[in-house]
Amino acid sequence: MEKLIPLIGLVGLIGLAGLAGIKSPVARSRPGATIRLLGILGLAGLSGIWVPGAGAMGAFGALGLWNHQSDRLALWGRLGWTGLLGVPFALAALL
Repeated sequence: MEKLIPLIGLVGLIGLAGLAGIKSPVARSRPGATIRLLGILGLAGLSGIWVPGAGAMGAFGALGLWNHQSDRLALWGRLGWTGLLGVPFALAALL
């Protein structure tokens, strides 16, 4: 398990897909704006610098692509939920 924890933090790289929303933003008429706002939680992935495994929370940054009109980008948006993998590590460090 000790070898897997740092690798779990790499899941946070999925959050970089959220940057595609700068070039190709989600149409304002598409539902799911509140979920897209959760993309700001991707900044919580920075805690992975101090807490091994917590970097996976960076994947939340991809939620900014939630319900994108492009199917490929929408898939990245759904992968943003993998950020939940880092939450237990962050909570363990806080407690």
